[in-house]
Amino acid sequence: MTTPLISVHGLKKHFPVRGSGLLRRDLLRAVDGVDFTVDAGETFGIVGESGCGKSTTGRLIVNLLKPTDGSIRVRGVDVNRVDAKGMRQIRRELQIVFQDPFGSLNPRMRVGAAIEEPLRCHRPELGRADRDALVGDLMERVGLNEADRRKYPHEFSGGQRQRICIARALSAGPSVIVCDEAVSALDVSIQAQILNLLQDLQDERNLTILFISHDLGVVKHISDRVCVMYAGRIVELCGREEIFTSSLHPYTQALLSAIPIPEPGRRNPAAVLKGDPPSAVGPRKGCAFASRCPRRMDVCEEVDPALQEPLPGHAVACHLYPSHV
Repeated sequence: MTTPLISVHGLKKHFPVRGSGLLRRDLLRAVDGVDFTVDAGETFGIVGESGCGKSTTGRLIVNLLKPTDGSIRVRGVDVNRVDAKGMRQIRRELQIVFQDPFGSLNPRMRVGAAIEEPLRCHRPELGRADRDALVGDLMERVGLNEADRRKYPHEFSGGQRQRICIARALSAGPSVIVCDEAVSALDVSIQAQILNLLQDLQDERNLTILFISHDLGVVKHISDRVCVMYAGRIVELCGREEIFTSSLHPYTQALLSAIPIPEPGRRNPAAVLKGDPPSAVGPRKGCAFASRCPRRMDVCEEVDPALQEPLPGHAVACHLYPSHV
């Protein structure tokens, strides 16, 4: 049995917030016990509505945030238990592409220098000529011209800036790229170009991609497996086809029913969710989705369901599906 490239177990991230009392402190449970593995070369999709914890999970994996509890292992190494030298190697392996390309680029740094910066940090053995050649190759590969090297970020469109961010992420020579809503701010036609670029680069460089998005249509296009998050936890995890053809969790089914059909006169039977998402602050009892679930039972109000596999390779956290079906 091969070891997963990334293994996440019991991952939690809690942020302290001021409570109702003057001296009272509560915890915002952004990520509250997440388990999954990602194999080398796989595209692993993470979806859910705003505030579900998907972006926080991505930031924890690349070590931009420190977890409250749990472990993240890359090639079997716990990233939170390594020294500075080991952390430098792990940072080279793990790169991230953010939602807002303009906000993640230094407006006072020319594009060529921005792409070259990871080379200076992670590959100090390279001379200037070698770095220049690599920067030129990367820019050409993502669809930029040599003349763009001396331009500033404000001189590019949103899609071009995201190409710059992808080139910068690739310059370190990573094995994993976390795409945090990397195409959500782009036009649909540009989204398709960026997604196709990511897939081509993945095939060429054997990249592993964690693709975080709220758009199930985009996730269906690019992912191999998909996990659905709600209120800081995974509620369903399975292959791409199973999510879209035989989803089990009522929340996943509601998300799927909201996908528009590009045919006049055709609509999905919408599963309208009533009520608001639960507060992430303070302790929680029972299933977080119980107050909005059209199929809730008494046990849902009392017991938080564990993530289990009622079907091979298809995990769900729901009392509707006992562990043996």
